[in-house]
Amino acid sequence: MNYLKLSFAFFILCFSINLSASAQQDTAILSNILNKSKIIAERYPAEKVYLHFDKPYYSVADTMFFKAYLTYEQNVPSALSKVVYVDLINSQDSIVKSLKLPVTNSVAYGSLELDMINFKQGNYHVRAYTVWMFNSDPDYFFTKTIPIGEAIDKKLITHISYNNTQTDKSQVIDAQIQFKNLDKIPVAGKSVNWNVTSNYEVVSKGRGLTDQNGILKISIVPRKNEFITTGNLVTEVNMGNQEPPVTASFVLKPVVGKNDIQFFPEGGELIKGVPTQVAFKAINQKGLGVDLTGTLTDNDGNQITTFTSSHLGMGSFYLNAEGAKTYKANITFKDGSKKSFDLPKAIESGISIQATASNPELINFKIVANDTYFQQNQGKSIYIVAQNGGRIYYAAQSKLQTQVTAAKIPADKFPSGIIQMSLFAADGQPISERLVFVLHKNAMNLTLKTDLPAYKPRQKVRMTVSAKDSTQRLVGDFSISVTDLQKVPVDENTETTILSSVLLSSDLKGFVERPNYYFIKTDEKKRQELDILMLTQGYRRFSYKEILANRFPVTTYMPEQGITVTGTLRDRTGMPVKRGALRLTSPGRTLSSEALTSNMGLFTFPNLVFEDGMELLINAKYNAAGSNMMIMLDNPPFPEVTKNPSSATEIVNIDSTLSSYLDNSKKQYSNLRTLKEVKITGATVKKPSHQDYIALTGLSMMADHTIDGERFKDCNDLITCLKTLAVGMTFDIDKFYVSRSYNQGDRTPVQIFINGNAVDAVSVSSVMPNDVESVEIFTQDQLGIVFKQYQCNGVIVINTKKVEKSNISLADLKKMMPQSNMLKFTPKGYTKARDFYSPKYVTQTSSYTGNDLRTTIYWNPKVITNAAGDTAVEFYNADGKGTYRAVIEGVDANGNVGRFVYRYTVK
Repeated sequence: MNYLKLSFAFFILCFSINLSASAQQDTAILSNILNKSKIIAERYPAEKVYLHFDKPYYSVADTMFFKAYLTYEQNVPSALSKVVYVDLINSQDSIVKSLKLPVTNSVAYGSLELDMINFKQGNYHVRAYTVWMFNSDPDYFFTKTIPIGEAIDKKLITHISYNNTQTDKSQVIDAQIQFKNLDKIPVAGKSVNWNVTSNYEVVSKGRGLTDQNGILKISIVPRKNEFITTGNLVTEVNMGNQEPPVTASFVLKPVVGKNDIQFFPEGGELIKGVPTQVAFKAINQKGLGVDLTGTLTDNDGNQITTFTSSHLGMGSFYLNAEGAKTYKANITFKDGSKKSFDLPKAIESGISIQATASNPELINFKIVANDTYFQQNQGKSIYIVAQNGGRIYYAAQSKLQTQVTAAKIPADKFPSGIIQMSLFAADGQPISERLVFVLHKNAMNLTLKTDLPAYKPRQKVRMTVSAKDSTQRLVGDFSISVTDLQKVPVDENTETTILSSVLLSSDLKGFVERPNYYFIKTDEKKRQELDILMLTQGYRRFSYKEILANRFPVTTYMPEQGITVTGTLRDRTGMPVKRGALRLTSPGRTLSSEALTSNMGLFTFPNLVFEDGMELLINAKYNAAGSNMMIMLDNPPFPEVTKNPSSATEIVNIDSTLSSYLDNSKKQYSNLRTLKEVKITGATVKKPSHQDYIALTGLSMMADHTIDGERFKDCNDLITCLKTLAVGMTFDIDKFYVSRSYNQGDRTPVQIFINGNAVDAVSVSSVMPNDVESVEIFTQDQLGIVFKQYQCNGVIVINTKKVEKSNISLADLKKMMPQSNMLKFTPKGYTKARDFYSPKYVTQTSSYTGNDLRTTIYWNPKVITNAAGDTAVEFYNADGKGTYRAVIEGVDANGNVGRFVYRYTVK
């Protein structure tokens, strides 16, 4: 369905026959609302990013494949940004990998190798964004939890459960861990040493013995006033028989609190005398929905109604608030706990908008005023506006002549997605709001079909793609993933899909549980549950109160059109150089660009294209007095690293949850294990560390945290990157602090050392990131010698790479010194995506020796339908038998998003 034709056109409808020719003042108020909304739509379009992955989880040594889709208003392919960023963040909230991808025709292709050095088993989360999205809340970044398992170095299979008991003065975590060997036999009667670290300090430790079922029970009691919010439990199992101990680690995220519930009156307020639907949402300590039953009583103890949750702790009931009465909900949660909650107090005078979306073809709504409000405002104007993504699709004005005014809007007037319906009073101020979800099933009929219903292993598959709507064939951009369902089982309800992300989650703040549930075989029941979700989630792309008061969003960042290098050219006195000439080149002159500085000495090299890791050179030597110039680069913007907003979806027991996948990975990567066990003897090359310097010998031999220099290879400015990578540290103004102490009010700074020399934070920028061997972080000093001598709390040691000693002439030394009018640097460039390897079996044994254990059978991010809305792809099955699952997702030029799941059999 093409909504582009609507542009900013809106539909003026009448509520009743009482709507006459609008007065000039009434028209001006409505026009003001529409014009302010138009400014939002045209000047501040909301860009969205969605990533389609080849599968929902991975193993160390896998390659992650994905495609990025960029859309904006009406979900059409975005013409704004030409660069998209993808970060992979671990459970310690540190960025492990960051990718910069070029956007062509509103899509980008990416891959990420999960190498054995940087990746360990655990929960990661990916976030994707553009620089234009920095102008909005980070809540609108695309995020997704991705579990990564370990199969190569696995020695034990574990399963943990724990319970947190906490008061204001104490905390006890009772944990139960089961250990099994790789044959899934319990490891019984083995002694286990364990310790728990939090904020890089050991807060609890002990020893125990596994029982006949391989189960170890421990009680974790942290030190006084040092409660564990996020901790790391490390166990060391003594296997006996002269075998080395085997370690296993677990992330602990104990939660505090009890089940809770919130109530949301339709339209925003509970109004006396107005029958109102009151939605509710109950969650447990982890933020997941919890089912309940309840009764509603008034202040006299009379039971008004009973209610029960219908889906994920959500539901609703109707209440007609009377007089001075107050109301209380008496709840019994699924776990048997009981509690009473007060409902919001009803207001004396009010009007609200109420809607029903049970009919997918219509939006039925009514405006209801209570007696008091009606008597005070009878005959006055009211206005209603319905928008999606800032675009107005419906607007109307009327006089308040009756207490109830009803109307219908055909759903085909709106695009699929969240519709915000807002009611305005006579003075143009918003007074009530209702969200409604519209889903057009026939907007895109996307299908897959194979040439055969069943296949043999390694047999060729021909799959056709068809994209059509009710009237025409659609030209669209799609991606296809085919996986072996026996090895990659999936819970479709919890999946993040292009439908659940673009149409639902991306427009809502907060966590949406099981988002894809609402898009699988959507029936009347699911439409009602989705409508309850609209009542309980907040839509906050913008606030009408703000824009009507001319308080528009602040635009600090513009959409990137490519890689841009900016900075300032100054002379040795610090003054800017006007109209200075600069040249930027790469090795071999594969890249060359020239620029002139402005009157303020600013320069820009726009629209550069180069791969990540390339060293560039900026040269200013051709200017008059060029030998006395300094080139200073601007640091590109980078969003703060935050905790996983979807932490409730993290998997506690990856071993058991991903057992089918990891069993296959163990076979698939068995050669890597063999290679890793080869021992190579030879002289050990000692790397630089704090132990090389007398001033730091008082510190512990092992740092609390070490950052390998390889992590800084994509860094432009060391201090900027250190702010993100220095885990356990907080940077404020111009100093680092130990986060634990800083949060408790201690402002004793961290002392920084560069090769054993004490420096301030400003000096860190003088170190070239590529010269860093390692950064050691110490949050404690057992002997207290260094902390006392330097009056600090915490130490950061920056070790640079050693340079081989050799005899060198003065002339050679001068050549090695950096020239003041030149600057070498390695900015973040584009990451090249790997091609997905898909073998071709011309014969049963050709092209692929050994067992074909692939989990992703086929990945193609470049599927384009032709003018007939069709295309075809071909690939070969692996050796696995059973059901294969094909998923296609994508978007057409008109903003119709589509997804289809197809299954076929291999036997």
